[in-house]
Amino acid sequence: MSEHPTIPAPTASPTAAESATPTTEPATRPGAEALPPRTRAQGRMFVEGVGPAADPSRALGERRIKSFTPRRSRVTTAQAEHLRQHWSRWGLDVDGREVLDLKTLFEGLPVVLEIGFGMGETTARMAAADPATGILAVDVHTPGQGQLLGLAAASGLENVRVANGDAVVLLRDMLPAASLAGVRVYFPDPWPKTRHHKRRIIQPHFLDLAASRVAEGGVLHCATDWEPYAEHMLEVLSAHPAFDNTAPGDGFAERPAFRPETRFEGQGLRKGHVVHDLLFRRNGYEVAEPERVGAAPEEG
Repeated sequence: MSEHPTIPAPTASPTAAESATPTTEPATRPGAEALPPRTRAQGRMFVEGVGPAADPSRALGERRIKSFTPRRSRVTTAQAEHLRQHWSRWGLDVDGREVLDLKTLFEGLPVVLEIGFGMGETTARMAAADPATGILAVDVHTPGQGQLLGLAAASGLENVRVANGDAVVLLRDMLPAASLAGVRVYFPDPWPKTRHHKRRIIQPHFLDLAASRVAEGGVLHCATDWEPYAEHMLEVLSAHPAFDNTAPGDGFAERPAFRPETRFEGQGLRKGHVVHDLLFRRNGYEVAEPERVGAAPEEG
């Protein structure tokens, strides 16, 4: 078994990724060109082309219920520096304008989409352990984006790309049909209040979209430590004709070895939480191609 790069220790505890817009401009590294101060009108801390946009798909003008809400959080100087240095190499904005060429982006590797990577430690560990698989990691959490870019750069992880924005826009408008080897949704916001259940990402309409992008044989892998959400996931996944449960007895699965236990998960386990994994395989059931809102249709 080949050795893999050692992932540096995290600088912040992982949480379920939501969204963050920095409220202050971190210091600029010595000798670097000073960036213009962030203003309320700009709504961002990076000049065009240097780092992630504040709301890359805003121009689409969609009014739909989303599974995340913006949250402001401080970006450290180190995270901002990682974004400035490495965004052009590993990062991309989810603006819905064009369909991505994953074969070129990942040099021919099979690609899995990870939705909501928090601070990126788990993503980096999985990428290091499996360099033959590309990971397209999407989130709207700016500190986490900077953290993951730093981990990728420190360990030379050429099989990671960091996408900034709405996962639904990425799936619907920017990914070709049947282009993914899998989708990972680890510890998404459970939206525990009944009136917020409609915001949960694992819903029939999301599964339709995921099924259109995952190739036959690919796996949709979810994990949660919120029991009611786990039951909800199992119910809607089991009812979808395009996915088959891989677990014995059609229930929950054991945590696979390739999914590391996160610090956040470990804290929950010590409190008595039960973590449920669900692994559903894409079968040959045909699903309709979703209507693209932003990107032009694929040719051919």
